[in-house]
Order: sequence, then structure tokens, then C-alpha cells
Amino acid sequence: MFELIQKGGLLMFPILFCSVLAMGIVGERFWTLRKKKILPPELVSQVWNLAKAKKLDTLTLNHLKDSSPLGSILATGLKSRSLGREVMKEAIAETGRQVAHKLERFLNTLGTIATIAPLLGLLGTVLGMIKVFAAIVSHGVGDPTVLAGGISEALITTAAGLVVAIPCVIFHRYFDGLVDAYVIGMEEESLKLIEVIHGTRDELE
Repeated sequence: MFELIQKGGLLMFPILFCSVLAMGIVGERFWTLRKKKILPPELVSQVWNLAKAKKLDTLTLNHLKDSSPLGSILATGLKSRSLGREVMKEAIAETGRQVAHKLERFLNTLGTIATIAPLLGLLGTVLGMIKVFAAIVSHGVGDPTVLAGGISEALITTAAGLVVAIPCVIFHRYFDGLVDAYVIGMEEESLKLIEVIHGTRDELE
């Protein structure tokens, strides 16, 4: 591995940095975007039971807000439940947009890495080919070992850039879809609570 990095030239170092950063982001996103952490099961039912028992005081709502992204949305809606259904929906929608933004954390960085890694590889290819032509000018084409270094650098950096970029594209699309699914799920759960509290739904399913 170290030998390949050496043969790839200086541009292998930013490509390697991109790969380490991407792995860190992917690991962090897998840990953060766990379903039970974003959409805790039975949370809406638990909140509704607290509401029926009239136990939704300020302390309970603050604890709910800090418990999970879904809890944050529900707590915001519940704080404005006395102001009517539409106000409650608007408060939930506004908090939902903020939560969605937080769930997308680092995804732009991952997408940027997916874009620049192959460009760095391409730049390495160009620099490698410049070395090849410079060697041809200086030594001619009679000695292939003189040309091998530039060609090797060109191929290695291109391959390295693609090796980093392809998984980044895959994980970026996966996490982007996962966030969208979570946002839809949180909207559905919030609407259930709104409908039950304001009497347009008999009971939670």
C-alpha cells in the first residue's frame, strides 16, 4: 500500500485524506442514523398516554425534545396544541425542516468528496502524462523504463480517485434516501398525534 502511494505521487496524499474523511463520515452516519434513535418505536403512543393522563408538563416536554429527532418534533407541536390544529401543524412542519437539516449533516461533504476524488485522480493522470512527454523529449522513446514512472503515476492516481469516489457516491445516495424516509416517517407519526389530540382520529393504531 505504501509503495503504491509513493508511486502515485503527491496527489495520492489528498486522495488518501479524502478516503479517511469519507470513512469517518460513513461510520458516523451509520451510528447516528439508526432507526430506533430517529424514530423510537411506540413514542407517539407513550406521548398520547401522557397527554391523556395530563402529565405533559414543561419538564416532560423538554425531556421529550432532547430524546430524539421525532421527540423534538412532537414536543414542539405539543407546546402549541392549545393554539389550534393549524398552528400545531405549522410548528411541527417548521421543526421538521430543522430536524431534516440536522439529519443531512456531513452529506454535502460526502458528496463533495465523491466529486473531487476522481478530479484529483484525473489531475494525477495529467501530471503523470506530462512527466512521460518530458521524458520523451529528454531521452527519446528507446528506454521504456524512463517512461514507466510517469505512466504508473497516471494510472495509480486515476484508480485511487475512482476507488474513493465510487463508494462515496453509493453511500451518499443511500443516506440521502434514508433521511428522506425518516422525514416522511416523522411527518406521519406527528400527524397521527395531531389528529388524535384534536379529535379527528379516534385512537392511535
